[in-house]
Amino acid sequence: MNYKQLFSTIPEKRPVIIAGPCSAESEEQVLTTAKALAEQGIKIFRAGIWKPRTKPNSFEGVGAKGLAWLSQVKAATGMKVATEAAMPKHVEEALRHSIDLLWIGARTTTNPFAMQEIAEALRGVDIPVLVKNPVIPDLDLWTGGLERLQQAGISRLGVIHRGFSVYGNKLYRNRPHWQLPVELRRRMPDLLFFCDPSHIGGQRNLIAPIAQQAMDMNFDGLMIEAHCCPDKALSDKKQQLTPQELQTVVQQLVIRDTAEINGLSLFRNRIDEIDNRILELLANRMEISKEIGEYKKAHNLSILQSARYKELVERMRTNAQNLGLDADFVQVLAQLIHEQSSREQMKVMNSD
Repeated sequence: MNYKQLFSTIPEKRPVIIAGPCSAESEEQVLTTAKALAEQGIKIFRAGIWKPRTKPNSFEGVGAKGLAWLSQVKAATGMKVATEAAMPKHVEEALRHSIDLLWIGARTTTNPFAMQEIAEALRGVDIPVLVKNPVIPDLDLWTGGLERLQQAGISRLGVIHRGFSVYGNKLYRNRPHWQLPVELRRRMPDLLFFCDPSHIGGQRNLIAPIAQQAMDMNFDGLMIEAHCCPDKALSDKKQQLTPQELQTVVQQLVIRDTAEINGLSLFRNRIDEIDNRILELLANRMEISKEIGEYKKAHNLSILQSARYKELVERMRTNAQNLGLDADFVQVLAQLIHEQSSREQMKVMNSD
């Protein structure tokens, strides 16, 4: 698929940018943000109307009345407008208000029954649809949802990589697992691929590096959350940029040629992801070390447990050999980890 199949007005170059607030909160907020983005050349405006929230009593969106605000954005700026649909009635109301693009959220993609119902609601409709990856790292769920839409006759299809929910994840809001969209592109090369660095990172300072990683991996576009006043946002305030901050992120992107993208960049991104996971695991380990320090303090135990340290080193050397790693290297690593763990315990035991 080329970009013209998404919208004839979209330039035939990377990256295609879809931007706007996490949620449509008020008519003023929507129009103010949209006009600022339009001035920067953004062609597609996004805003959540219905917000599936993890817990009850959270802001769940303004509902259908917000669709009228998106219609005003079209009239005032000439931008295309996009929103999330999670149920057939969302599809029907969005189409009634001439929404230009729909995306399917991660929670919905995870549910084959919901995907089938949405596919039936879209049968016979010519509208671009972007499908976010499922919440869990299951590639078959992702491709299955896309196939349901294809069987319903939806031809203008793309995907949005927004990361995956993983227990114990600390660095990212949703871990990227870049290998999954890479494999999806191998299986379905005609799709447009967007990355959502807002939901992967979960905080503003991670949006730029994640967006650059996506460009290095030859993604076609980015969906980034932008709000006229992010700190006052009713949902996901930490991961939203001002329109001006978004402009800086986009201007600083380096768009590499295909030869470089298909070379070392893919390997480097995989290594970066593994390194980040190692750091997350080390952070988890040090948190447990602090808890051990509290226990030893409460029970008047010494920090150094020589038998335990000897057991740890021997086990790590054995496991290293079984995994094909250099046992001496792993022993040095184990020593460094143990020393830092002891320091964390010492801090706790010396605290008041």
